Amino acid sequence: MFEEIRNSDIVQERALLIGVYGPETPRVQAEEYLDELELLTYTAGGQTVDKILQNRMHPDPATYVGSGKLRELKRMSGEKNIDTLIFDDDLSPTQIRNVEKETKVKVLDRSGLILDIFASRAKTAAAKTQVELAQLQYLRPRLTRFWTHLSRQEGGIGTRGPGETQIEMDRRMIDKRIATLKEKLDKIDQQRHTQRKGRSDKVRISLVGYTNAGKSTLMNALTDTEVLAENRLFATLDSTVRKYEVGNHEALLSDTVGFIRKLPHDLIASFKSTLDEVRECDILLHVVDAASMMVQDYIDVVEETLEDMDVNGKKSLIVFNKIDAIDTQRIKELKRAYPEAVFISAERGIGLSKLEDRIQELIEEDFVTKTMKIPAAKYEGVAFLHREANIIEKKYVGSDIKLTFSIAKPDLMRLQTILDNIDTAESVI
Repeated sequence: MFEEIRNSDIVQERALLIGVYGPETPRVQAEEYLDELELLTYTAGGQTVDKILQNRMHPDPATYVGSGKLRELKRMSGEKNIDTLIFDDDLSPTQIRNVEKETKVKVLDRSGLILDIFASRAKTAAAKTQVELAQLQYLRPRLTRFWTHLSRQEGGIGTRGPGETQIEMDRRMIDKRIATLKEKLDKIDQQRHTQRKGRSDKVRISLVGYTNAGKSTLMNALTDTEVLAENRLFATLDSTVRKYEVGNHEALLSDTVGFIRKLPHDLIASFKSTLDEVRECDILLHVVDAASMMVQDYIDVVEETLEDMDVNGKKSLIVFNKIDAIDTQRIKELKRAYPEAVFISAERGIGLSKLEDRIQELIEEDFVTKTMKIPAAKYEGVAFLHREANIIEKKYVGSDIKLTFSIAKPDLMRLQTILDNIDTAESVI
C-alpha cells in the first residue's frame, strides 16, 4: 500500500499498530480505523510492520490492552524488532508509562502521532507557532513519563525531591513558553482578521473536508494555481486564499487544514486563526472522498468538527471527489443517498462545469437584479456600482444614467447609504 516508504533507502521506524473493538466499535470499523492509522504512520515517515486488534468491552485503565495482551506486545516487539508502539486512541500518562516500562519500546498515542505529523508539515512561522503550542499543551500533563528513571530510586530522605523538582521546573518553563506562544498567536489572529476585513466585500468560499479528500487538488483545478497537493494526510496546514472567478462573480476561495477523526482539541484551539477562514466564509464546499468505504463516517466527523468550531447556518454543498476511482453502481448509490451533492474528479476535470454552475447558484441566492436611473449628480453611486456590482446594461437618459445591475444584498444597502436621498434615484423595476 505504501511502497514509496517501504522501498526507500532511508531507515524508517518500525511500528506496531494497536486498536480495540467492542460494543461501540464493530471490528470492521476498527479495521478501517487501523488502516487510517497506518496512513498516519506512513505520513509521519514510519513503516507499519504489523497491526493488532483486541476485543474489549472497555480499554484497561492501567495499560489500555490488559496484562495478557501487554505481554504479547512485548514478545512481538522483540521478535519483529519494533521501534514504536502506536495506539489508535489517546492514552493517559499512566498507560503510556506502564506500557513503555513493560515493553521497553517507545509508545505513541493517536494525538501524539498527529502532532508529530503537524510538526513535520509546518512551514510558515504561523503554522510552526500553532503546532508548538498544541504540542506543549499535549506534553505538559505527560512530563512524568520522561522521568521514570528517578522513580526507581529507593525512598527516603534526600531521594524523593530532585525528580519532582525537575518536573515542576519543566512545567513552569512550559507554562511560560505557552503564554509567549499565545501572545504571538493573538498578534497573528489580529493580522489575519485585518486581512479578512480588507476583503470582506467579496464572496468567500471555503473548502472543508476530511484530510486527503482532494481539497487542494480541487482548488488548483478551479483557480488554475499550484497549491501543494499530494497523497498524504495534512498536506495543507496554512490557509491558502486565491481569487476565483465564477460566472460574473469574483470570489475568494480558501483551502485550509483537513479534519480527521479524533483531531486533538488543543490542535483545533491553537489553529483558531487559520480556521477563522472557515468561520467567516459565506459558502462551504464540503469535499468528500467518494472512493472511501467510510463516506458517512467522514462526513459526520467534518460536520461534528464544524459544530465544535461554532460554524453554523452556512450555505454548503457536498462535493464527492475522486469519482474516477469508483464504478457507476457506487456513484448511483451515492447519488440516491445525497441527491443534492455534486460528483467530480478534480484531478481529471470531470464534473467541474456542473460544480461551478452550482457555486454560481449559491452565490446568486444573495444577489438581486435592479434597474435604476441615477442623476449625474449622484455619480459616486455609479462609481460604487462599477466597483461592487455586475453591470448588465448602461444607458444615458438625458442627465440621468440608467443602469441594470446584479448586486449583493448588503452592497445594495451600502448603495442606498451613498445615495443620500434614494428617492431621487427612480426605480423602474
